[in-house]
Amino acid sequence: MKIEVLGTGCFTCLMLEAMVKETAARLGLNAEVSHVYDIEEIIERGVMMTPALAIDGKLKISGKLPSKSELERLIKG
Repeated sequence: MKIEVLGTGCFTCLMLEAMVKETAARLGLNAEVSHVYDIEEIIERGVMMTPALAIDGKLKISGKLPSKSELERLIKG
């Protein structure tokens, strides 16, 4: 599983990255978590508001910080 946080490095984007890592660890997932900071790449992916979350290349959420339960649901699929 590949999980990407898309955002320029603001507090909310960094918070989402930390939440993703914590959730993946808690669920015992062998997930590759990365952070895309490049604004041009973020825009190319159709993201207009950050933070955004992509799982296996599919955009799951954009423009808000999900609750812990929502994030867990998104990661579990």
